[in-house]
Amino acid sequence: MNNKFYIIGILFLSLGFFACDDELNDLKPFTETEPSVFLTTPQNFEIAMNGVYRQLWLYYSDEASGLQGVPDIISDNVIQSQTGRRSNDNYYDLRYVASTLGAISLYWSEAYEAVNGANLIIENISNIDGTPEQDNILGQALATRAWAHFDLARIYGQIPTQSPGANTTLGAVYLKTEDGDTGSTIDDALAQPARETIASNYEEIIGDLERAAQLIDDDNGEGRLNRNGVEALLSRVYLYNGEYQKVIDAANKVTASLATAEELPDVYVDNINAGVVIELSINTTTQANTGNPVGVLYSQTSRGNTVSEYVMDFDFFNSIDATDARKDVLQFVGTNRGNDYNAIKKFLGEEGQTNGLVDVKVLRMAEVILNKAEAQFELGLEAGALASLNELREVRYSPYVAGTETGIALEDAIQYERRVELAYEGHRFFDLKRRGEGINRNATNGDIIDGTGTPPAATTLPAGNFRFQFPIPTAEINANSTIAKQQNPGY
Repeated sequence: MNNKFYIIGILFLSLGFFACDDELNDLKPFTETEPSVFLTTPQNFEIAMNGVYRQLWLYYSDEASGLQGVPDIISDNVIQSQTGRRSNDNYYDLRYVASTLGAISLYWSEAYEAVNGANLIIENISNIDGTPEQDNILGQALATRAWAHFDLARIYGQIPTQSPGANTTLGAVYLKTEDGDTGSTIDDALAQPARETIASNYEEIIGDLERAAQLIDDDNGEGRLNRNGVEALLSRVYLYNGEYQKVIDAANKVTASLATAEELPDVYVDNINAGVVIELSINTTTQANTGNPVGVLYSQTSRGNTVSEYVMDFDFFNSIDATDARKDVLQFVGTNRGNDYNAIKKFLGEEGQTNGLVDVKVLRMAEVILNKAEAQFELGLEAGALASLNELREVRYSPYVAGTETGIALEDAIQYERRVELAYEGHRFFDLKRRGEGINRNATNGDIIDGTGTPPAATTLPAGNFRFQFPIPTAEINANSTIAKQQNPGY
């Protein structure tokens, strides 16, 4: 498992896309040979796909800056504990710049490594023409290429629904090769590719996903995309793109069930996968057995104490009703230096573990239902939106009383349930961003469990502020003279 695929790493390092040293070396266990020689059997293509999933897993679960943590840290879901290590404070304090360590460079480098791995699979897929596995492997490669580009576009660019002119602004570089195409731009070691518009990015992302949905199998096992996963991802991408009828259509094609209130706690300790549509798993050969340390962003355990880095925002915690099953899934009482905190529970892992070995829940059926409810509301289909929202609420509240909201109250209810349901899974920053809303933190509530303690130093990020787009990393600016002229405004 320690072999490295040097040729690919050297090729793409010369494109200027990678700030870290591992290039595409994480496509394990490749051998040191040319892709066209290695990628000749379905089994070797599956090994290559393992590498792509691993790259996605690396930037979602990174203990310092995982994509399931930092978007909540930037938003209004957390407050920084003063007895922690003050990690990620540049992000929490909203003062990140192009040279800031952590998330800014990690997301860029690891996402493009996933893209490059997917492109190699697509480029060589004709090597297994006529095999039963061909379409399914191609479907996974197309879908993961789209997935990584979608993350790049929403992190470093605007979101189409964010502002009236968002589609004309700059997004990501869409690195794309076609089936059997050995002369694509990714083979040009001297290329200095330019950022494309957000409209172009979303057209390419949706095109890849729609094609993948026609090719991919219904079941590819734990930790891999399948048809449900692609349709669920389409429901998210369509929502970001403001294509609301397509959100509904995609959501209706997802056949997974919601996790019940009784099942939900077991989902987050990996006892069951109820309601999980896309996950990045540590329990398959796609990952090194190093655990999923995303919870370290929130807390660690030391000598019986919980050393919280970030805790639940006091107002947010208290907005959750006692009849809501999610309250106990989200919070536990963490104690450190004589203080109690509303510590974050979702990533603690199994009993006895410390921020344990848990899979990354990338997309759950609950989000699919919420995507559908929001799209129905945006189309004026309030009865349908309420029915979708109540479908979720029925398995979250006990006793359950069906909601009857209309108009703005219904819209607020959809967004509230979305915030609670998806808290600490990397959504809040993007939900505020795509809706053109600002970040507003309580300027007086502190970090301790009763709301006392130290309040946040940075309390607002107005809608439209340049910091809703991350800067292009310094390493990429230095390596690519074209992109050096395309840094995001404000940086």
